[in-house]
Amino acid sequence: MSLAAPPRPGRLVDHFESGLDAPICLTWELTYACNLSCVHCLSSSGRRDPRELTTEECKAIIDELERMQVFYVNIGGGEPTVRSDFWELVEYATAHRVGVKFSTNGVKITPEVARDLAANSYVDVQISLDGATPEVNDHVRGPGSYETALRAMANLRDAGMENFKLSVVCTRQNIPQLDEFKAIADRYGAQLRLTRLRPSGRGADVWDELHPTQEQQRELYDWLVAHGDGVLTGDSFFHLSAYGQSLPGLNLCGAGRVVCLIDPVGDVYACPFAIHDEFLAGTVRAPGGFQEVWRSSELFERLRSPQQGGACTSCQFFDTCKGGCMAAKFFTGLPLDGPDPECVQGYGEELLAARDGDKPKPTGDHSHRTSPPRPRTGMGPVRVTIGRRDDIAAPPVSACEENPLAGVSLPRG
Repeated sequence: MSLAAPPRPGRLVDHFESGLDAPICLTWELTYACNLSCVHCLSSSGRRDPRELTTEECKAIIDELERMQVFYVNIGGGEPTVRSDFWELVEYATAHRVGVKFSTNGVKITPEVARDLAANSYVDVQISLDGATPEVNDHVRGPGSYETALRAMANLRDAGMENFKLSVVCTRQNIPQLDEFKAIADRYGAQLRLTRLRPSGRGADVWDELHPTQEQQRELYDWLVAHGDGVLTGDSFFHLSAYGQSLPGLNLCGAGRVVCLIDPVGDVYACPFAIHDEFLAGTVRAPGGFQEVWRSSELFERLRSPQQGGACTSCQFFDTCKGGCMAAKFFTGLPLDGPDPECVQGYGEELLAARDGDKPKPTGDHSHRTSPPRPRTGMGPVRVTIGRRDDIAAPPVSACEENPLAGVSLPRG
């Protein structure tokens, strides 16, 4: 993989800022269909979009990624495994030397599927779990999701799959459970992966209640430093580097430089957490496909040019945190050249308190016609119930939209 511009002297991260010929980390959401309705879902998933890329279109994208020498793709959703052609696409990708890392709530990881996955060295699996206990997890992910995730991990362990990932979105409720998460991962032979809660998708509505407090940010940072390279973070906590010691990883916003997102209908966004027209770079369905978008998009060219740090450039920690997360700033209504809303120096809190006007809304809501209530600040975990929403009258486009698992028989226990 070559650089898109002549290398400049300096750190490796400086090379990445000008962009690469192909993304290091490409996220591809195959479907918005999902059997769950997680309150913090970054893509507001639930119902399938009838414009979804076809099997042949997906294979054409994989062919393109192979030509671009993209080594692997992060597949998500929605719940990608509910697509009827998902396993066919995984097999096609790995046969064309494009590795697959996919995130799942575990609903389709049966013992038979686990054995197939364990036999494919080009596949990595991330099981999502957002609470080390059912009370905390099911509060945000829905009833029964804790047991589903643990059953999937047990199946992967029993099949002999090593180093699959236990993926956790850090929230105010689960920060006290970091040691328990590590113990669960160790018990199933998994590697723990912690990611940041972003105010994206449905997460924009619950971010104020769910994002870790300032004290918890420090607790998380100290825990990550103590556990070093044994825990993955996906570079999502680079804003915490302003505490002093940089965390492992690139420690920069890679939007449009080394990362991007392809959504289920083929639209390409600069970042998986920035699904909004402001960050729409193009579509794979246009002439030239994904490669043309990646290499020639006006948006990506702007993101790869030297960025102004605004007020943050006067901060002594700017070189380590680079002003924080673009998506977190945008969806909380803060200026993109200002501090991160979770700035560890407290500058973000000052701007949040002073902000005026409505926050930008994420593009597209694919939520089920029923949705769980929002978490309530200051309370312990409560049972998630399903209440009908009357504001969405359109009928489902298919049985999959209403119930992605229609006709599927799941094991008990």
